[in-house]
Amino acid sequence: MKKLLWIVLLSPIFIIGQTQKISLKEAIKIAQEKSPDYKANLNRNEASFWRNKNYLASFLPQVRLDATLPSYSKSIRRITSDSGEDIFVNQDQSRIDTRLSITQNILLTGGQFSVQSQLERIDVFGNNSSENYSVTPFSVNYSQRSLFYNEFKWDKKIEPLIREEAKRDFVESMEGISLRTTQLYFSLLKAQIQLKIAKNNLSNKDTLFQIAKGRFRMGRIAENDLLQIELSLLNSKNNITTNLIALKRTSQNLARYLELDSENLELTAPKNLTLFTVDSEKALEEAESNRKFIIEYRRRRLESEKEVARTKGENKLEVNVNANFGISQQGPEFNNLFQNFNEQQNVTVTLGIPIFDWGVSKSRIKLAKANLDLLDTNLKQEKQAFEQEIYLHTLNWENQRDFLTTSKKAQEIAIKRYDITQKRFILGKITITDLNIAQEEQDRSVIQYLNSLEKFWVDYYTLRRLTLYDFINDKKIEVEDIIYK
Repeated sequence: MKKLLWIVLLSPIFIIGQTQKISLKEAIKIAQEKSPDYKANLNRNEASFWRNKNYLASFLPQVRLDATLPSYSKSIRRITSDSGEDIFVNQDQSRIDTRLSITQNILLTGGQFSVQSQLERIDVFGNNSSENYSVTPFSVNYSQRSLFYNEFKWDKKIEPLIREEAKRDFVESMEGISLRTTQLYFSLLKAQIQLKIAKNNLSNKDTLFQIAKGRFRMGRIAENDLLQIELSLLNSKNNITTNLIALKRTSQNLARYLELDSENLELTAPKNLTLFTVDSEKALEEAESNRKFIIEYRRRRLESEKEVARTKGENKLEVNVNANFGISQQGPEFNNLFQNFNEQQNVTVTLGIPIFDWGVSKSRIKLAKANLDLLDTNLKQEKQAFEQEIYLHTLNWENQRDFLTTSKKAQEIAIKRYDITQKRFILGKITITDLNIAQEEQDRSVIQYLNSLEKFWVDYYTLRRLTLYDFINDKKIEVEDIIYK
């Protein structure tokens, strides 16, 4: 029994029909390549990449061809004649229309500039059949929705932050996968070890029961002690059943998360990390430099400021501008279209001035400003909570290795005590109650050590996720470190 520590914790956990050995490091690597969380993380990052591509492309010239090939109509229509009378006429005609355009968004002004070429043909059928053409070789257009609100300028500030936020979110999520895998790994490891302990206890209880029956027949122990040992034996059998169910559940959880073909896994307790210390100031500095929270803070505030600017721009003086210049020609013969062009030009400026709206415009602006102030308050609180989480976790990490060492020592003492107690019980020097207490303390100490070991590794990967910094190698965690390692 004094060697139980090495048998239970340091040796592999063998299961009937097992097919795959896996360490914590290997499990994390598999999870960062195959788990559902990785696939979702990859999809989010890909969506962000193409969103950024779409944004950048929106400021490049867009070439577009639109065509109607053809539009045919045969019906009776009501029209107004030159004399002002409404009359009905038969219409039997087809129309072909082709338009080629180049459009460019203007970042400086917030408007849109475009150049178009258009060709149209109308065929009239029936007794007075004819064909007519209309051509616009070029037409230059400029339109701007508002002179006081430039959405493009705000997007130029916000969109790069969204992309950078997505990049950092990818790294954070990958570290979150490491953390999730560690939790699932230790859940299965503890279930395997608890099952091993339960089987070992059952074997010991059965041996003690056989010894107790002999002593009872010899009159050396009371029937009550014999019944207590038999009850303990039955409880050990039930405990195995309970642990088998827990083992099945935890093995399924880990195997499904890693998308493994087999649920029969052989796990080992991970080795201790290289000793390193973490300064709280250093941790906070790296967290603010690497985490997406700071980028998210700036992005959310800019979005709120954008909403204030939009509300101001749309609730005061409204000025919209549309301008067009070009040449055109029309006639029944296609060959004569490209000469003696007619100029076409128009400029439209529309104004909208709210004179009295019962305070609607003012209230919208006030509401937008109030939302901005509320966001500032919330972000300030979130930032304080963020800094506190970093500080407390760093403080906890400094004590975690001591907790692990203490629990390991306590486990060794409990195992040794049970070994001595069991020998004394066999010699008849102590009662079954004392033996049960020693066994419970031993089992509890083994699980407590495993819990401390789990917390040690969970805290380690939590520290990496909170700071996105590798304190062992003293470097920032980059996407390449995760994907190509």
